[in-house]
Amino acid sequence: MIAMFLAASVLDQARETADTFGFDWKIFFSQVISFVIVALVLRRFAYKPILAVLEERRQRIAEGLLNAEKIKQQLAEAEQRHAEILAKANAQAQKMIDEARESSGRLVERKQQEAVTAAEQIMAKAREAAALERERTMAEMKRELGRLVVDTTAKVTGKVLTAEDQKRLQEEAARQLA
Repeated sequence: MIAMFLAASVLDQARETADTFGFDWKIFFSQVISFVIVALVLRRFAYKPILAVLEERRQRIAEGLLNAEKIKQQLAEAEQRHAEILAKANAQAQKMIDEARESSGRLVERKQQEAVTAAEQIMAKAREAAALERERTMAEMKRELGRLVVDTTAKVTGKVLTAEDQKRLQEEAARQLA
């Protein structure tokens, strides 16, 4: 009995408070239904597409980072090949120099002068050949680096680069390498 009296008292006070503040159950439920409809529409047509775009962007960034890592590895391999080529050329040049020195030691004084002259010519040719090989290798590396930069830039930005953009990127990469 007391519980019913308390419940009736609480309901009366709730009605008085609702009347004081102008609360209307019909308007309240219509607003709740409107809110649910708007929330569902926004979820379907705004929230999900935005999440899809963000996920796609995250994946492209991850791919770009992987491509950058691959390019670093390729550049390291190219530098290693370049160092090997230079070492081989230097070894061959040194071998030629050593052979020229040995043969010049066995000749008489008159022949010794001719051997020294020939050795100097061989050294100059070896240096020239090494310099030409280095220049050719550097030019090849610049072209390859330029191509890789253009490919990576095209993949990361997701657009097709014009011939002018490609040329500009290749020149910048070549300048930075030099």
